[in-house]
Amino acid sequence: MRTANTGDHTGDEIHSVGEILDMLRSLADRQDKVSIGDVLDTVGDRSYGPAMMLPAMIEISPVGGIPGVPTLLATIVALVAAQLLIGKEHLWLPQLVQKRAISAGKLHKAADKLGGLANWLDRWFHGRLPRFVTGIWPRIAAAIVILLCLTVPPLEFVPFASTAPMAAIIAFGLALLVRDGLLMLIALGVGVVSIGAGLGLAGNSGLLGGNSQ
Repeated sequence: MRTANTGDHTGDEIHSVGEILDMLRSLADRQDKVSIGDVLDTVGDRSYGPAMMLPAMIEISPVGGIPGVPTLLATIVALVAAQLLIGKEHLWLPQLVQKRAISAGKLHKAADKLGGLANWLDRWFHGRLPRFVTGIWPRIAAAIVILLCLTVPPLEFVPFASTAPMAAIIAFGLALLVRDGLLMLIALGVGVVSIGAGLGLAGNSGLLGGNSQ
C-alpha cells in the first residue's frame, strides 16, 4: 500500500462532506487523472467514514452511470467496511484497486454535481447521541454496509436501483464522520430496508436466478 498521509490534508481530520468535495476538486485541479490511491493518500488511512462515503457519493453522481462502475465502487466500499468490521487500525486497499483512475474532468464534474447534497448534509447532521457511533456500533454498521454492497452488482442492471443502497452507505459514512448517533440509527433502519428491497427487486427481475415471469 502507498503511504496514506501525503496529501494536502496530512495530519488534518476531515469534518464535513464539503471538505471531502474540496479535496476531490483540489486533486482534479492538479493532475489529468485521479486514482483511488490518490484519494486514499489524501483522506488518510484511518478515515473509514470518508473512505466509505466517497465511492458511494461518486456512484450516485453521473459517473455511476458508466457500466461496471457501480460494482467496482461497491467492491471498494466492501473492502473498507470489512476492515472496519475486524477492527483494523489502518485502511488498506490492493494495488490493483488503488491504480484504478478517473479523468480529472469527470471527477471535478461529479464533485460539483454533489455540492448541493453536501451542503444539505453538512447543514443538518452534527454530533448527536455519540454513544451510537462508538463501541460495537461501527462494526454493526460495517456488517450492514457489506450486505448493502452485495446487493449492488445485480441491481446495476436495473436503472437507478443501486442508488438506494449507496444512499444508505453515505448515511453510515457520514454518521461516522460527524459522530452523529441519531444518523447512525436512521442509517441502520434505512440499510435494513434497502437490503430487503434490493433483494426483492433483484429476485423479481430474475437477476438472482429466480423466475422473472
